[in-house]
This record gives sequence, structure tokens and C-alpha cells, in this order.
Amino acid sequence: MPLIKNTTYSGPAILFNGHLQTIIPGLFRRTFALPFERERISTQDGDFLDLDFLKGGSSKIVIITHGLEGDSRRPYMCGMAKHFFSQGYDALTWNFRGCSGEMNSKPFFYHSGATYDLDEVIQHIINDYEEIYLIGFSLGGNLTLKYLGEPIERSPKIKKAVAISVPLHLKSSCIKISTGENIIYARRFLRTLKQKIRLKSLSFPELISTNGLEKIKTLKEFDNVYTGPMHGFNDANHYYDKCSSLYFLGGIQIPSLILNAKNDPFLSPQCFPVELGNSLESIYMEFPEIGGHVGFSPRKRKEIYWSEKRAFEFINYDG
Repeated sequence: MPLIKNTTYSGPAILFNGHLQTIIPGLFRRTFALPFERERISTQDGDFLDLDFLKGGSSKIVIITHGLEGDSRRPYMCGMAKHFFSQGYDALTWNFRGCSGEMNSKPFFYHSGATYDLDEVIQHIINDYEEIYLIGFSLGGNLTLKYLGEPIERSPKIKKAVAISVPLHLKSSCIKISTGENIIYARRFLRTLKQKIRLKSLSFPELISTNGLEKIKTLKEFDNVYTGPMHGFNDANHYYDKCSSLYFLGGIQIPSLILNAKNDPFLSPQCFPVELGNSLESIYMEFPEIGGHVGFSPRKRKEIYWSEKRAFEFINYDG
């Protein structure tokens, strides 16, 4: 599908660059007291996933997937869930392994291409709903698109998807976030990822070593030593090549919106593949000039975030 060009987003003037548009919503966005119901499900490999539901008896549900080192209760997750729930949808926000506040039980946790866990979530609720919609933020957006594009038959109940601030090309985006002024983001992620490795090494000392952990300075180095090999890949490059959703877009059969801001400090130029998008029937791309990473703040504090409005418009549109 052609690029959507009539983008209407314009954020608050005080957030005048991509860094402010990324950082301020992450630090100061209002939180919501929502009636989540937590449910723990067992995975086929003997681990567990923690799911949070907003249930109102709807036949439609939106499944929302968080980003790197996020969780199901992050303000951007709750905001999206709240908006859809208020419009008559049930909502499910879920946690990657090791992200719910309790470390998972296996000697690994999650990664950008771990679509088997998203499938576990979908299979858990599939008999309870007539229509299923998927929304993913950042790493969760990559996971969502890869899931839909894999050469596996997916349920016809899955109707549409939205991927927001998604690093379609993992390698170049990982390099970008670890250089220059963007290094502040990489250091923040590395701090919590390293802590996960320390905890895992206590439970699995024969499998996971912390030797050299403190010398790792970039996300690619971390992925090369830990994320890749821990999840069956040779190294970081092998992991990125096998898991970048850019290479799965051609297999997506349902209407799917990719919503990336051009000033997103996490995203490389390869995350704006306009020419490829023009050749794909099911893929819609919307690249506003501003918005930051998982930002898209409203002009007034009490208004709905623009990404939530756009996701709902896309999913709820019958045309």
C-alpha cells in the first residue's frame, strides 16, 4: 500500500525534538488505575507468562505487546489498553519472560523474534473471542510483524495489526541507539539487561557466565555475547538477520499499520522502507515528521495520545 501522507500529528511545542518527545512521556505520563485481572499461563516448554486483562464481555480483544525491558503496566501500554477498553474492546497486555517482576524459570528470557510466546498468548484466548487485533510497541512491534509474516498459517480470527516505533531492521537500529547522543538510551537498557544476566547466572551458573559482563558497552555487544547464543543464534548478526521484521513484511496477509516517527532516535533509515511498502498489499506505512520513540504526546495533557487514536482508527475502520 502507498505511504499514508495525510498525517495529522502535531505535538506540544515545548517538546521540540525527538529526544524530548521520547523522554518526557516515558518519565511523566499519567498512570491509570485500571481493573486489570492478572493471569499466569504455562508455556509448552515449562515456563510461564503473566498476562493482564481488561474484560468487559466483548467478542473483540486487542493484544498489546511492550518494548525492550518494558512490561504490561507501562503507561504507554495502559494508555492503549484504556482507550480500546473504553471503546468496547477487551484488552490484554502481557509480559515477556522475566519482565513481570518475577524472573522466569528457564536459562533464557526473551528476544525480538520470540514469536512462540506471542502465539502462546493468542492460543490461550483464541476460543473466547471472535476477533483478535494485535498492537506492538518497539521490540513488541517487531515481534508482532514477524509473527504475522512467518510462513505459518495464523488464525483467521486475527484481523489487523499496528506496530508503533518499530525497529524493522534490528542491526542498524541497534548500532544507531548505541552511538552519539543516543547512547543514553542504550546504557539504560544495558543496566537492566545486565541485572537479568546476573540473576540468571545465580540460577544457572553452569550455563551463564558473568565473566566480561561489565566490559560490555553496547547493545550489540550484549546481543553478541548473551541474547544471540542464549536463544540459539550464532551471534548478534545472525540474530538480527533472522529476527528483523523487515524481512517478514512480504508474508503478512492482514491489514497492518507501521507507525514510525522520522525523528525517532532509535530508528535507522532502514526502518522507513517506503519503496518496499508501495509493493505490499497489506502493509500501510505512516511516517510523521515528529513523535519520538513511543511518544506522540497530545497537545493538551488530558487528551488521548495520538498513537492511541491512530491505532483505534485503523483497527476500527471497516472500509
